[in-house]
Amino acid sequence: MNKDIPAIDVEALLDGPAHAMADAVRCGHVSARTLTDAALARIAERDPLALGGVNACTAVLDERARREADAIDARLAAGDAATAALPLLGVPYAVKNLFDVAGIPTLAGSKIERDAAPAAQDGLLLRRLQAAGAVLLAALNMDEYAYGFTTENSHAGACRNPHDHRLVAGGSSGGSAAAIAAGEVPLTLGSDTNGSIRVPSSLCGVFGLKPTFGRLPRTGSYPFVASLDHLGPFGRSTRDLALAYDAMQGHDAHDAGCVERTVEPVAALLETPEAGLRVGVLGGWFHDMADEDARAAVARVAEALRMAPGVASVRPVHWPEVERARAAAFLITNVEGANLHLDDLRRRPEDFEPLSRDRFLAGALLPATWVVQAQRVRRWFARQVAASLADIDLFIAPATPCVAPAIGSEWITLQGQRLPARPSIGVLTQPVSCIGLPVCAVPVWGVHAHLPIGVQLIAAPWREDRVLRAARLLELAGTVHAPVAAWPPRTSTRGAVPC
Repeated sequence: MNKDIPAIDVEALLDGPAHAMADAVRCGHVSARTLTDAALARIAERDPLALGGVNACTAVLDERARREADAIDARLAAGDAATAALPLLGVPYAVKNLFDVAGIPTLAGSKIERDAAPAAQDGLLLRRLQAAGAVLLAALNMDEYAYGFTTENSHAGACRNPHDHRLVAGGSSGGSAAAIAAGEVPLTLGSDTNGSIRVPSSLCGVFGLKPTFGRLPRTGSYPFVASLDHLGPFGRSTRDLALAYDAMQGHDAHDAGCVERTVEPVAALLETPEAGLRVGVLGGWFHDMADEDARAAVARVAEALRMAPGVASVRPVHWPEVERARAAAFLITNVEGANLHLDDLRRRPEDFEPLSRDRFLAGALLPATWVVQAQRVRRWFARQVAASLADIDLFIAPATPCVAPAIGSEWITLQGQRLPARPSIGVLTQPVSCIGLPVCAVPVWGVHAHLPIGVQLIAAPWREDRVLRAARLLELAGTVHAPVAAWPPRTSTRGAVPC
């Protein structure tokens, strides 16, 4: 490192966005190794349950991370211009443990997969992030086989919300959101089948991107529901999402669901608002199944967009039969998910988490006619939403019906209805997943005393640029942001169940 460059506050850097870390490494303010060591120290301090941590990590890859960081520093020292130009240069990141990581088993949150052979190579998206300069630090906690919305994993222990450790982090990619909110890493990967990126983004107060179905290849990840599974990034800023998304784009023939489509970078477009943007605030189901905090967050985002440059109109809109679309997603999830695990359900039922096992067993017993009808509803709903895109460019809706419930909550109350907590946290994300639209979840603060809640920004297929540009407008306006949680952790004085 150049002696004439002033020292940088590495702890402050770790609390910031990934793109600022990459710039600091590129400019010689900090080495990739120093940044990696500092992030690993954060994980050692803030993650272990025994130390009162968040329990986001299931494997920490110290040796690998240091090797990757040292290789970057060596190339920079040799004057390698290509390395210096990498968009995620030296950025520490981590991945949900359903991604293949060379040398360790791909757990998918389960006990059963601990007996599997270690992955022979990294999953494709990990290889693409490494090519962009990112440094892998850890694998992350999740709901078993991605079937859940809370990451209360009985095998690895519950992941805890960094903003209040008594609360859930959301799921199934809870570790992916919690690691960012805890200040351990600025960038992570997760999966979203029915809301598993957007739910933990909302409850932990970070940014999350669920791309269009088929946009990013799933090669080298453990499947859940092939016709619904999406992979995507979490980040501390809109720009972080865009840089990661750009690095991961590109067709892969090994994933039958991956669409052969030209790479369409978005990072360079973020600061250019769209002219004439027509915004629709989703009502009906999205209003009725949300509490006052969730509604207030949507109202705040709607008002900020109303005042934003390039926005032509903001008005209420409705999608028809949303409840049926959600029911269709439930049925499809049950059946496709169960089909993957039939052998283990017969041979090792005791090694499943009880709730996952029971849902899979239910899916295995559903009549075929129900599944056929669910697919019909799904196609019908997709056509209705596509028609609404003729005069609306961007839809907004709550990402979760309430702020994070307490770990162990059996029930939540919404609009006077007592509902089972675990499935109901995803009540607002499932209908959108069902039809594969791109969504950016943005974190809103200030509508609740000390907890965040997210808002979904939804656009037409392949318009990731639109949801990310809208997210950036909100970020510039100060309406959304993703601060690192206080450490040592907050001691809450609130009631045990927030909704």
